[in-house]
This record gives sequence, C-alpha cells and structure tokens, in this order.
Amino acid sequence: MQSTSVTLQSRKRKRDVSNVDGEMGERIGKIPRCTVGLKHPAPFADELVPANARPYVRVCMEEAKRGTPPERPVRVYADGIFDVFHSGHARALMQAKCLFPNTHLIVGVCSDDLTHKFKGFTVMNDVERYDAISHCRYVDEVVRNAPWTLTPEFLAKHRIDFVAHDDIPYSSAGSDDVYKHIKEAGMFAPTQRTEGISTSDIITRIVRDYDVYVRRNLQRGYTAKELNVSFINEKKYHLQERVDKVKRKVRDVEEKSKEFVLKVEEKSIDLIQKWEEKSREFIGNFLQMFGPEGALKHMLKEGKGRMLQAISPRQSPSSSPTREERSPSPSFRLPFFNKSSPPHHSGARGYLLSSDEDDDDEDGGGDDDGERDERN
Repeated sequence: MQSTSVTLQSRKRKRDVSNVDGEMGERIGKIPRCTVGLKHPAPFADELVPANARPYVRVCMEEAKRGTPPERPVRVYADGIFDVFHSGHARALMQAKCLFPNTHLIVGVCSDDLTHKFKGFTVMNDVERYDAISHCRYVDEVVRNAPWTLTPEFLAKHRIDFVAHDDIPYSSAGSDDVYKHIKEAGMFAPTQRTEGISTSDIITRIVRDYDVYVRRNLQRGYTAKELNVSFINEKKYHLQERVDKVKRKVRDVEEKSKEFVLKVEEKSIDLIQKWEEKSREFIGNFLQMFGPEGALKHMLKEGKGRMLQAISPRQSPSSSPTREERSPSPSFRLPFFNKSSPPHHSGARGYLLSSDEDDDDEDGGGDDDGERDERN
C-alpha cells in the first residue's frame, strides 16, 4: 500500500498555472545591463586538486543560514539523471544554489549502467548528460558516475554539508525513500519541483507525435535505417508527405482565392459608390440641360425670339420724311394703255400711273370725282 502511494506521488503532475504566474511575476521589472554569466563550464570533481588535509567538519543549518566566510562556503550536493536537460532541471539547481548566502553547488550525475539498471533507458548517454550539466550557470562542480545511494564515505570524500532534492519520497533500489537516512541526519535541504515539465513529459510528446518527427527527419536526410523504420513505413511516410504538400497547396490556393474575392468585393463596392456619385452628377447635368427650367428651354426661347424678329418687318422710323420731301417716283406705262384709248373702267384714271397717283388714290376719291365732273 505504501509503495502504491509513493508511485502515485511520483507520477507526472498537472501544471499549476497559479504557481507559474507567480514565478513569472517575480521576473517583471528592468534588470541592470551587466555580464553575470561564466565563461567556462563547471569542472569535473575528478579533475580538481584534492582538498587539503583538514578534517571534514559539517556546517550546521544555523551557521549556513547566517553565512559562512568566503574560504568556507556551504557545500550543497544535488544528484540526478538529468536526461534531456530542460528548464525544470535548471530551476532545481538554481534553488539548490540559492539555499544559503555562500553556496558551492556540487551536482552528481549517474552513469548509464546505474540508470539503465534502476530507472530505464535514457535518450542521452552519460557523456552528453555530464556535458549538459557542466554548462549550467548554477553548477560549481560536477561528479561523474555518481552513486545511486549516498554513503557516508561519499559524503566525507566530497565534504558535503547538505543534500538538495525535492521533498517527494523517491522510491528506488528496493527502498521506499533513498534519501531517508539523509533526512534523519539533518542534511536534507528540500527544493520545489517545476510543474508541467519533465523528461517524461518530453518523451511522451515525442512518442505521441512519432510519425511527425519521423517524417521530418526523413525530409532532413536521415535514412530509414537510422530511424529504425521499415521499408513499407518509409514509403508510407513519403506518401503522407506528398499528400500533405498537396493539401498545403490547396489550402494556399483557397486562402489566395479568398483574398482575391475580398479584394474584388472591395473594388466592386468602390466602383458602385463611384458609379452612384457619377450617376447623380449625370442626372444633375441632364436636368440642368433638359429639365423644365433647363438651359435648352432658354436657348429655344432665345432662338424663337430671334427668328420672329428676323421674319417680322421693321417698323418705320418715327421721323419719316413727308410727301413733299420724297423723291419723285419713276413713272411707267402699262402696255395695254395708250393716250387715245379710253379707260375701260370707271375707276381707271388714265394711261399714266405713278406712285404719286397711287398715293392720291389712297388719300381719298374726292379729287377724282371733281376731275370727272370737269371732264364731263
């Protein structure tokens, strides 16, 4: 029953969003521009000069929290597999480094033999994992081929004051908690796990999207043998890649056609608006020309007035000359009248006609009657 509870506690836990938001909130603010990184990776413990012959005397928790002199930093040890090194590992090491004001962080990395025996197969081999840890900025020293269970001899050899790890019981190697004796000795310094990310999570993503990653690596030039993929699966992945390319092309054509339709709609709306404006302008101009009070009606009126003025006779001037002032009109004879021939009509006045006689006729017939009486 106890092992079951330990197994449940060690399983992957869901990401605590509030915890992440709080951690991100701590980073808000401007940071002074300065160079704080190291220029070299952390050294390996077996390459360092052996410690002096001073006896190994641990620092108690109270002294460590108060702060120790520079020549005697608190030596904190953190161990693990550190496969596929990620930010969760880095955060755990950062917490171990910041446990005390003056800390020398030693990180132990287990070899492939121990890891494959007690935990399982790893993605990275031990050399790659050693190198990844040595390039973490919080690490001062790396112990290669670290033991699975910490013995008093190992603690004395590396002069370890405290062991840092998360407080969840770690059941392995036939023990419910491999850090139980460390906790009983008062040397355990707990750290907090970063929820939502772990090596198991990353491997789960890779397994879940296995086909995607295989197809991607085949595209990048890896052979089917290197990827441990059969001939049939290789052809299947190539076919799927071609189908996906066709789908992407179709999707691109659809997106471009949608953009084209949107542009045509915008252009059509602009054309309709411009046509409405022009149509209003055309209608206004038409009404100005051909409307009831348009310019054409005024032009016709003016033309009609000019035509009537041209057709009608001119009025005689007010100061017209009198009869005596007129020049004598030329006389002419009718061909069918002569001096001897009598007039055929009583109204005839002789064979000589002139414009003056016409005027006399217009003046009245009284003189004509008097002349007839004299001739009679």
